[in-house]
Amino acid sequence: MRPHYLNKLFAPESVAVYGASEKGGSVGGQVLHNLLEGGFSGALYAVNPKYEAVMGQPCYARLADIGQRVDMAVVATPAETVPGIVRECGETGVEVAVIMSAGFGEAGGRGRRLEREIQEYARYYGMRVLGPNCLGVIRPGHGLNATFSNNSAEPGNLALVSQSGALCTAILDWARPHQVGFSAMVSLGDAADVDFGDVLDYLALDPRTSSILLYVEGIHNARRFMSGLRIAARMKPVIVVKAGRHSEGSRAAMSHTGALVGGDDVFEAALGRAGAVRARSIDQLFAAAQMLAERPKVAGDRLGIITNAGGPGVLATDRAIDVGVSVPRLAEPTLERLNQRLPAHWSGGNPLDILGDASPERYGEALSACLTDPNLDGVLAMLTPQAMTRPLEAAEAVIEARQGSDKPVLACWMGEEQVAPAWSRFLEAQVPYFGSPEAAVEAFSYLATHRRNQEMLMQVPGPRSYRSEPDVEGARLIIEGALAEHRKVLTEMESKAVLTAFGVPVLPSMEVTSANQALVVAESIGFPVAMKINSPDITHKSDVGGVRLNIANAQAVRHAYNDLMDKVRQERPEARLHGVVLERMYTQAHGRELLVGVLRDAVFGPVVSFGAGGTAVEIMRDRAVALPPLNSFLAGRLVGETRISRLLDSYRNMPAVDRTALENVLLRVSELVCELPHIQELDINPLMADPGGAWALDARIRVEAPAPTLEPYGHMAVHPYPSELGGHFQLVDGTEISIRPIRPEDAEIEQEFVRNLSEESKYFRFMRTLHELTQEMLVRFTQIDYDREMAFIAVTEREGREVELGVARYTINPDGESCELAIVVADEWRRLGLGTRLGRILMESAKDRGLQVMEGEMLSNNSEMRALAERLGFTIRPSDQDPGILVMRKEL
Repeated sequence: MRPHYLNKLFAPESVAVYGASEKGGSVGGQVLHNLLEGGFSGALYAVNPKYEAVMGQPCYARLADIGQRVDMAVVATPAETVPGIVRECGETGVEVAVIMSAGFGEAGGRGRRLEREIQEYARYYGMRVLGPNCLGVIRPGHGLNATFSNNSAEPGNLALVSQSGALCTAILDWARPHQVGFSAMVSLGDAADVDFGDVLDYLALDPRTSSILLYVEGIHNARRFMSGLRIAARMKPVIVVKAGRHSEGSRAAMSHTGALVGGDDVFEAALGRAGAVRARSIDQLFAAAQMLAERPKVAGDRLGIITNAGGPGVLATDRAIDVGVSVPRLAEPTLERLNQRLPAHWSGGNPLDILGDASPERYGEALSACLTDPNLDGVLAMLTPQAMTRPLEAAEAVIEARQGSDKPVLACWMGEEQVAPAWSRFLEAQVPYFGSPEAAVEAFSYLATHRRNQEMLMQVPGPRSYRSEPDVEGARLIIEGALAEHRKVLTEMESKAVLTAFGVPVLPSMEVTSANQALVVAESIGFPVAMKINSPDITHKSDVGGVRLNIANAQAVRHAYNDLMDKVRQERPEARLHGVVLERMYTQAHGRELLVGVLRDAVFGPVVSFGAGGTAVEIMRDRAVALPPLNSFLAGRLVGETRISRLLDSYRNMPAVDRTALENVLLRVSELVCELPHIQELDINPLMADPGGAWALDARIRVEAPAPTLEPYGHMAVHPYPSELGGHFQLVDGTEISIRPIRPEDAEIEQEFVRNLSEESKYFRFMRTLHELTQEMLVRFTQIDYDREMAFIAVTEREGREVELGVARYTINPDGESCELAIVVADEWRRLGLGTRLGRILMESAKDRGLQVMEGEMLSNNSEMRALAERLGFTIRPSDQDPGILVMRKEL
């Protein structure tokens, strides 16, 4: 594997500083000072035509005058000089430029032009650019402080990536007295080139980083952001703080970064789908990092609370309910044990009030009992310093009692002076401790959220969830017909036809343009009927008196038609009226009014929404959202996140609705969104759900011609599982095999496959001695991002289970035009044509993806791989860097 394309940003061997100066307050001078003070051990060069030396370092007029290779250039010069400097860097082989200069993206036409010039030069020379308008980068373990901050960072295992340089300086200033160290700090600035996705991709496999902290103001490229975030969150905890949660903050963020800011609930859904955790403040950011640093196992969100005072227990419980943490009843064996060992007047439940005179031994007994309780997933121990309290000894009892349990234990020793020694002891024993009940409960909620979001990250649904194929072409023709007539809003009949094409149940309906037609249709479909105005100018029909329900007989039909038309003409005289839509009346008992919709978020694209429906939908504001594609797990979770979900189960005399039918509607709508990028908005309101099924009673769809794109599903933030790729084949010996894209659940057969390879095959594949895949490698190989890589596995069935026979994969290079491949076949399945079959499928997939070049490396003595490469048409040559390695390359 070649080094990561951002390797020279985090570990340069030589750095040049443009604009280095002795002048006080100079950005370039501060950068050079920080590099010298930080102990950077590589070559360091100052570039400024005004000086011969700066801070004891030789100063050069131009980069070319240095005469040595420079890995990274830091640019702190006026904006108009930067494009020329970037070009000079490219000509001399610089791999990374860190541009601190301001005056680009947010400065109007001139700034945009300068930024485009930088991007064009960087792309032409294959150079990566951090910034402009950024603080820079710090890599404490490498002695690199390439920033103009007055702060430095202590070595640690947290990585901080921020769009705000000012926030970075504030966090660095806070971190030192709190003994928080960093593996890296990166300020993205305007992110003209290097963005969140790139940095996350590097940090995911960075051995110095155990947790990643993000400060986000806006997202420039949702697909790249989600791709990088999903890769990183598979490997280590990622905690995110987002500015602009409300509209006023969003406007401020847009003016600051020029990035689009999406709806806050959509951003929350995106983080959940990516397996990341969201914090609401900087304090919570570090609290979450502290809780997740050791990646503790937590089975759920059930918290036990131990306290020596009633008030803090109530505060903790209140906050738990606010953040979705459960405070359950203790199991009967736990209650019996506690009744035997605690004073008679203890609270007798959860929270466990063990009274104000609680001794250290009492804390130990209570915690030990809670840690064995099957109803609890974690425990919070709280203490207030009272007359008989011994805070330090109680802390020791908590530390001792937690030994041997894998459940997380948190401490909240309230106060300051009397509990400070206990805080120090908790810090030494690596027990997370907090100063308030609310902060402690919030910290536990991050563990539960992380577990829940990791479950969502594992879901990789395809674009279609059913074996029965939707009529995609028919639905597309309906939409294109409307667009050809310069209409962007489909009629109700057209909208229902599109839903029907995807299998969403609708009640029979017809359009009519006269009272007599209404009578004929009503007799045809059966009474009772509903009547709704048919107008392209009226969205909310009931607001203008455009709905009549429960029309029970023929005599009432004509009157209802005429009365409805007259009423709407009075309310909306300018509206175009095309008659009415007549449909069979929904008459099922026990129905619930719901809403299923699609909205197009400015950042993350199409989003599926679910919630309470009916005419009061805007007042109820009971909505949950999810990024498509969905599967049954994700659809069920989407329903469960709403308040109305509790009304879908049985209560009083109401039987439960058919949840499967409801989830099927969500899955069908997800399919519709995936396959039809034309969809901008969709409302099914109401969707009636009852014990017998779910039916769309009203529907409205707004469409636009989709933007042309070469990327499959390019309108979506999450790439679906490419279930359409691969197929069934037969090897030359008659063995039936399947070749398909790899899935997360293939981890077990992938591990077994690698374990069973011969030592020689392992060495040829990984170019080093390897017994079996590490957990990180296994995650990386099976939980892939189909937007930036592809892996096909060949499997056959043996004794009722799949067995992996071979795997082929490619990873797209940063240029977006080439990819790196690897192919390996199990020793006993070679010489049967499997490697050739995998290679051809891989090349075909890369070509369809729009890639132009496929390349790879192999050991020079790997004769079988060389023969395979030649059969597939690759050219082969010795590597320029290592004569023991051959480079293979093919134009696709």
